Amino acid sequence: MLIERVRVQDLRSLRAVDWQPAPGFNVLVGDNGTGKTSVLEAVHLLAHARSFRGRVRDGLVRVGALELQVHLQWREPGGRRRGAGLRHSGSQWQARLDGAEVAQLSDLCAALAVVSFEPGSHALVQGGAEHRRRYLDWGLFHVERGAADGGGFLPVWRRYARALKQRNALLRQRGGQGELEAWEHELAQSGEALTRYRQQQVEALQPRVAATLAALLPAAGTLRLALQPGWRSDALALADALLLARERDRQLGHTSLGPHRAELQLAFSALPGREALSRGQAKLVALALLLAQAGQLAELHGAWPVLQLDDLASELDAARRAEVLALLAGSGAQVLITGTDLAALGDLPAPAAVFHVEHGALRLAGGRAH
Repeated sequence: MLIERVRVQDLRSLRAVDWQPAPGFNVLVGDNGTGKTSVLEAVHLLAHARSFRGRVRDGLVRVGALELQVHLQWREPGGRRRGAGLRHSGSQWQARLDGAEVAQLSDLCAALAVVSFEPGSHALVQGGAEHRRRYLDWGLFHVERGAADGGGFLPVWRRYARALKQRNALLRQRGGQGELEAWEHELAQSGEALTRYRQQQVEALQPRVAATLAALLPAAGTLRLALQPGWRSDALALADALLLARERDRQLGHTSLGPHRAELQLAFSALPGREALSRGQAKLVALALLLAQAGQLAELHGAWPVLQLDDLASELDAARRAEVLALLAGSGAQVLITGTDLAALGDLPAPAAVFHVEHGALRLAGGRAH
């Protein structure tokens, strides 16, 4: 998968950017606050329908502008050229894919796979369980797309989310037993299916994550992944667990167990636990998780997703940066990297296109402005 053109208008400090990244390594260099991260954020926004900086409405539209726009053009492995655009006014989204409006942003996200590694990515390891659930589910979204009959991961995830919302509403409203039983049946069926998908994903990722982390952080030893599904699945079916928890959940006003409480557990053979990791070590573990997932998609779909690394040099020593760059170069993926100091990144794989960013404008080193 190869992004050929990125156009951004009125996103944060970016007034208007028209950028044509190179097929391999692309490095955006500039001082803090010049807009480097915002370029990567724009690509992530279109591919994920969310910012990696937090809530979309928090300062995303440039001050004084009415809306932001992001347009991407890319080429798939077979040579097919595609395009997508996203417009956001602060309260409303509009999106197009290959010239046609899309009714759901998930259609846009399914078309373009982008893996982003940024300074906050350590939360994937050291943050709450929702970060690791989102990690698993994003991978499943692209791995288990389903067929024309409507199967696959996303319909199951939506079924579970809808049933959970309905049960929670009934619990708060003191709904009748019949209504609760009906939604608990739906919640249990979709929840068990969702858990099976997640367990399969954990098993598929395990060897990839272990191999990648061995290259990036050998001091951690072997990393083992384990899914805690959100209830005592070894002792009870989800339907039985929901029934037993019903009265307690009435008091709480929400569903206290199920896949929405699942946890991806990380255990290191040479370290006491993820809480003992330094910030730099946690970033390396997070990067190993993300690259393992990217490699899985590459094997299944015949092309690596686009890889974005914001402020790669931050909290990584020279040896670790060299290991990361070697792994990225070996993938053959299109890579977008930002940094304040080109020299701090070390020896970049050749060829690498270097762009200087100043006041929201991109200039190819020795070339024309974008």
